[in-house]
Amino acid sequence: MGVLVKYNSLIEQIGALVKSNQKHLTHTINTTVTITYWQIGKYIVEFEQNGKERAEYGTSLLKNLSKDLTEQLGKGYSYRNLRLFRQFYLTFPMMQSLISPSENSDVEIWQSVIAKSHNNFWHTLSAKSKIAVKKALLQCSWTHFVRLLSIKNDDERYFYLLETTENNWSVRELNRQIDKAVFERTVLSKGKIVLPNHQNKELQPTDILKDPYILDFLGLEEDSKYSESELETAIIDNLEKFILELGKGFSFVARQYRISAGADHFYIDLVFYNRLLQSHVLIDLKIGKLKHQDIGQMQMYINYFDREIKMDRENPTIGIILCKEKNDFVVKYSLSEDNNQIYPKEYLLYLPNKEELKQLLNRVCL
Repeated sequence: MGVLVKYNSLIEQIGALVKSNQKHLTHTINTTVTITYWQIGKYIVEFEQNGKERAEYGTSLLKNLSKDLTEQLGKGYSYRNLRLFRQFYLTFPMMQSLISPSENSDVEIWQSVIAKSHNNFWHTLSAKSKIAVKKALLQCSWTHFVRLLSIKNDDERYFYLLETTENNWSVRELNRQIDKAVFERTVLSKGKIVLPNHQNKELQPTDILKDPYILDFLGLEEDSKYSESELETAIIDNLEKFILELGKGFSFVARQYRISAGADHFYIDLVFYNRLLQSHVLIDLKIGKLKHQDIGQMQMYINYFDREIKMDRENPTIGIILCKEKNDFVVKYSLSEDNNQIYPKEYLLYLPNKEELKQLLNRVCL
């Protein structure tokens, strides 16, 4: 029996080693591929910029290069790919730090990037953010980069780059998050650009919360009649997708959390915990327009959690009132100007087009 146990242990050890090395090998291959493509782009740009004698190639350069490289090296060097390699080099100059990995070279590279850039993005990056960008460049696959290259706005592109790394998004999940306009709903809904990791400061609820929340995965029709109970059930049935929509750091705690005061009982629809905020997050569902009573109700729930449930090491409780329609007047005069605990947010049962989303965000930012 002892020999069998040792043998099984041997199998587990070998299996763990192989799986670990396979993962490392895949990561190493991905990194090598992306660096190679970036360097090809660099060579192309340097060739293009190296004097008038080479201007004769003009727009035909990539076509000629594609033909010759394909004959010499095989597939993978189409005209489209070479254009992407060139764009990759121009769009992600910090890839140079992966080729010359030293503290001094990093400083020089950043200084060069900032000097050449006309975009404020690079000037706003803190030291912490630069480390995060470098880590993200190292971890993303070429397929991730191809998707990111289609994004024209620097802030938006680097937002998704950092979020991909932090949340370990697959390319499919990255596409989903871009299609659902997470950048606009997380960043632009604040009325200003504040990218993740840009400042060395404690994370705030507004850094994570979105507006509106898109619940197109619930299977409920926008114009259909449904109860708050049915909305809650649909969320529970699609809990994994709902947590993804909530954002980073959320874990489910309870449904219909009961608070008892003698013969009276009160029920909080959904309770979550956010490890990044180190606080409980209470969610109250409203299928209609926000009322001032809804805010008063949430304030009671928050007070209870802060006084009876919250540990000393935890931060104050957060309350989200997820409603079909916000009432800006009610929000403005029911909440204090320094409110940082109660957040009325709208939800949609469908994915809006860009124009609809723009109109929604314009109203949110007022």
